[in-house]
Amino acid sequence: MLNIIIVVAVVLILAVILTAYRVTTLVDVVKKDKEKSYVPSGNSYQGALMVVFLVVGIVAFFYYSMTEYDTYNLPIASEHAVVTENLFWITMAITVFVFIVTQIFLFGFSWKYRYKKTNVAHYYPHNNKLEMIWTIIPAIVLAWLIISGLKQWSVITGPAPEDAEVIEVMGYQYAWAYRYPGKDGSLGKYDFRKIDAVNSMGIDLEDQFGHDDFMPTQLVLPKGKPVLLKIRGRDVIHSVYNPHFRMQMNAVPGMPTQFWFTPSVSTAEMREITGNPDFNYELVCNKICGKSHYGMKGIITVLEPEEYDSWYKESQENTFLKQNPGYLSEVPEDFKEAAKIAAGIENIGKEQKVTAAASSSK
Repeated sequence: MLNIIIVVAVVLILAVILTAYRVTTLVDVVKKDKEKSYVPSGNSYQGALMVVFLVVGIVAFFYYSMTEYDTYNLPIASEHAVVTENLFWITMAITVFVFIVTQIFLFGFSWKYRYKKTNVAHYYPHNNKLEMIWTIIPAIVLAWLIISGLKQWSVITGPAPEDAEVIEVMGYQYAWAYRYPGKDGSLGKYDFRKIDAVNSMGIDLEDQFGHDDFMPTQLVLPKGKPVLLKIRGRDVIHSVYNPHFRMQMNAVPGMPTQFWFTPSVSTAEMREITGNPDFNYELVCNKICGKSHYGMKGIITVLEPEEYDSWYKESQENTFLKQNPGYLSEVPEDFKEAAKIAAGIENIGKEQKVTAAASSSK
């Protein structure tokens, strides 16, 4: 408590000193001699420093941008990312040009119009021509940039190609869950009221299409084939983000979103490109979703088409119902036998009988 009182006292003393200084300065101004200049010392020196700061700032900006290019601009790993990248750099070029020009005027005017006894203010209230120039030109440029972006946005958020792999992604504090359709090729319905510790995505087992769905521990994608991500959020807003794919889409509770793209570089190829044998694509949350936001990561593996087909055939045998047969109680009685067959639970019973028969014969 004593330390707090000391700090407050010091702050108050400094405030009193500053106020006293300003009061004396104002008094001097009121009493000033018309022939005496009250311009702070070093006026030209400060103006020169502003020009130096301008030059050093521009040089440092371009130096950092060029030397660290490979650090902040990651390799492209999807087809749509090429268009996105072009739009980004066009926007960057325009905004950097405007920024530098305006800064030159800002700091240049600080030097040119620094106080001098001989300077006289010029009354210049309005200029219609200038107003038209800096209103119409930016409006045209911004409209073009926005329309170009909206065209690409409407593609990646619109209907996916018919042959696209459909995968559901669920974001929740602080992890990701994935669901793939089984042999029927269709994802089943979901119901948020059915979410629990095991059924993290709320699969509605009253829907026949959900009986063969499976939920792997990582997101696996095929190279060269469109992928449609059906995105949901379970608790707060998350964001499905991967910089290599130039992919980002919010996962909003109660408002499903989607994003489709075509991976163009497999994980194995990216390891060669980066020279990192341990490289993995990561699915990260790009929204500050809570205290463990920093650890909300998932692995994305991009496989060659043949490898993906093998993985898919193997994985679809491990359906959600097969791994959690207790949830058969949620399947309507009329569909239970069909659900067992679709989920592969019948095969488990047959394998157990065969094994038991073989053991008894011995």
